[in-house]
Amino acid sequence: QVQLVESGGGLVQPGESLRLSCAASINIATIYSMGWYRQSPGKQRGLVATLTRGGSTNYADSVKGRFTISRDNSKNTVYLQMNSLKPEDTARYYCNAKPWTSSDYWGQGTQVTVSS
Repeated sequence: QVQLVESGGGLVQPGESLRLSCAASINIATIYSMGWYRQSPGKQRGLVATLTRGGSTNYADSVKGRFTISRDNSKNTVYLQMNSLKPEDTARYYCNAKPWTSSDYWGQGTQVTVSS
């Protein structure tokens, strides 16, 4: 059973930073792509950032220049550094693992709330 466990969410004020972590029970170095998605009430889950095995990144336009995705293969952990947070970043953030040939895996999510 593959597990992805997110942590690091919380309540912050606009302009502050958070770092999310996703600890995987699998060897992420063998996974095609790891990523972060987010969902707020009444909206569909959407892409935040992805990082392929080869090191290519993709970011949603709304987070470019503020968020950075990275990974530590030795810890099987993926990170999302979020700077200059805005109220519109408020959402539940989900970790995603996209294998080469099988279905995606998802974590349970961690809540990020940006409010003054």
